[in-house]
Amino acid sequence: MSKSMLKSSGIVSLMTLLSRVLGFVRDVMFARAFGASAGMDAFLVALKIPNFGRRMFAEGAFSQAFVPVFTEVRTTRPHEEVRDLVAVTMGTLGGVLAIITLVGCLAAPLLLWLFAPGFGGDPAKQALGTELLRWTFPYLMFISLTAMASGVLNSYGQFAIPAITPVILNLCLIGSAFIDSQSVQVLAYAVFVAGILQFMFQWPALRKLGMLPRPRWGWKDLRVRRIITLMLPILFGASVQQISLLLDTILASLLVNGSVSWLYYADRLMEFPLGIFSIAVATVVLPSLAAQHASRSPEDFSATLDWGLRTILLIGVPAAMGLFLLAGPLTTTLFQYNAFNPHDVRMTTWALMAYAFGFMGFSLVKVLIPGFYARQETRLPVRFGLVAIVSGMVMSGTFVGLSVLLDFEAPHAGLALATSLSAWINAGLLFRRLRQDGVYRPQPGWRGFALRLLAANAVMAVLILAFSPALSAWIAAGLQQRGSWILGLVTAAMAAYFATLWLSGMRPAHFRRSR
Repeated sequence: MSKSMLKSSGIVSLMTLLSRVLGFVRDVMFARAFGASAGMDAFLVALKIPNFGRRMFAEGAFSQAFVPVFTEVRTTRPHEEVRDLVAVTMGTLGGVLAIITLVGCLAAPLLLWLFAPGFGGDPAKQALGTELLRWTFPYLMFISLTAMASGVLNSYGQFAIPAITPVILNLCLIGSAFIDSQSVQVLAYAVFVAGILQFMFQWPALRKLGMLPRPRWGWKDLRVRRIITLMLPILFGASVQQISLLLDTILASLLVNGSVSWLYYADRLMEFPLGIFSIAVATVVLPSLAAQHASRSPEDFSATLDWGLRTILLIGVPAAMGLFLLAGPLTTTLFQYNAFNPHDVRMTTWALMAYAFGFMGFSLVKVLIPGFYARQETRLPVRFGLVAIVSGMVMSGTFVGLSVLLDFEAPHAGLALATSLSAWINAGLLFRRLRQDGVYRPQPGWRGFALRLLAANAVMAVLILAFSPALSAWIAAGLQQRGSWILGLVTAAMAAYFATLWLSGMRPAHFRRSR
């Protein structure tokens, strides 16, 4: 079981790595061409609105509700019933999303005002954001249908195609630079085209499985109603991080120009390891947990959660530490060219350090949430999510207020810190409840695992602090020198980390055991 999941996680991570690398190429292009300008702020908000819906609805609530129901039907019903479920779900989902898309495009000025109220003081920025949003909003419909197709493929153990699909968006955005590198409008057009291409990219694999039936409306279908019943509370509970990040954008729009962009670039750097490792593990864990729950295997269910938590900690803790200690060097090396100036580097660095503090909180939530949704338990995560979000809102206002009062140069970093702390609160509540209910029972060996992890991370941190030049040196250096420095530091840190783990007795076999 664990060996198979480790292999699947590796496939997802490898495909996601390609997407993330291209995503960095895309973001470097953004930074070089547009920096942290008002136009870039407008595009990022226009992109964030459908992306918020994508992560909250398509990859959050819908996937978490659809996969357990689909897996149960696939394992207990004949192929024709499974195919019929796909038909009614796709038809109903597509119909609802078409209406939402139409309303969203018509209400673009209102949506922009709600998501970025600070733009109201700049009519040109408000008008540009509205124009861009009308092109980016349909992305929500296409990417939601893509998420459904990915859920079907993942349930059949096919992880590679869904994992590589996001590459298409990055390719479209990078390609747009060759059309017009001076206009943010072309970026919005690229998002629209990418949504269509991503959905179509899944079709051959679905057809091969016999899972590409003619969609039909099925609002009254009991299976669709069951998915909707599960999905509604998950809309909130599974998307605490996204709601927190969205609140950051709303408050950042009230701060100085560039605040939205600084938070975006910092979030993108954090999302790189989060997407490669944490989301990859969570993607693989959910179908396994759903199948184990359907087959009534509580011991295997608990062992799968245990495997997910150990794997996340093994890779996530050094990733978080690296993001924190190398926040300035990473920002400088990747973004500080042309329109992105040293001031932007410092502002983005503050935000990245704050996000890095919550990296493991975000990661743990990704693994713990499936422990509830695979059992079709949706109410408790909603309650915990509410607590985390309300706490985050209070902390956001408090931290920004204190930053202004103390004349701190980066008040937007307070928003990132509040988001990080809210993620930890959510993760803590989820973990405690799984333990209280007896759903998760830690496997033997945690004490030794924790001590090895602590020693390896300590060695890595000392190495980075000892050999990393000051931020001023990174800013003054050229691209080639920066690249050689960051490559050397990251390679040496990874080598030291895994060497320490090896010397302390940890082996890959520890993550291939079925118990």
